[in-house]
Amino acid sequence: MSEWFIELKSQQLVYYVSRFLRGRLAHSELHIFIWDTLEEWSQFHLLADTPASLREWVFWHLMHQLEYWPADSLQHNRQLRRSIQDCLSFLRGKGHCPLDCIGVRP
Repeated sequence: MSEWFIELKSQQLVYYVSRFLRGRLAHSELHIFIWDTLEEWSQFHLLADTPASLREWVFWHLMHQLEYWPADSLQHNRQLRRSIQDCLSFLRGKGHCPLDCIGVRP
């Protein structure tokens, strides 16, 4: 069940972040999506030893980055944008798992 959730929300996350980075979505809308996703996740009752996939690691890493950094940094910091783009590529199935992703379930 968690794999299905991560798959669905990864697709949505790619859509929202891509629009935000192109200036077609307000940061506040991205923030709402993230908190709605966290609320939906809280409905799952996973066993503590349920392993996470690489996709899930990247998903949670990206979610954290989007909430941690202010909108201006997300828009204009080249290194951060490159890291975000690497995560998006992986979630699209078109790249390698970024080495610096340490996503942890909330």
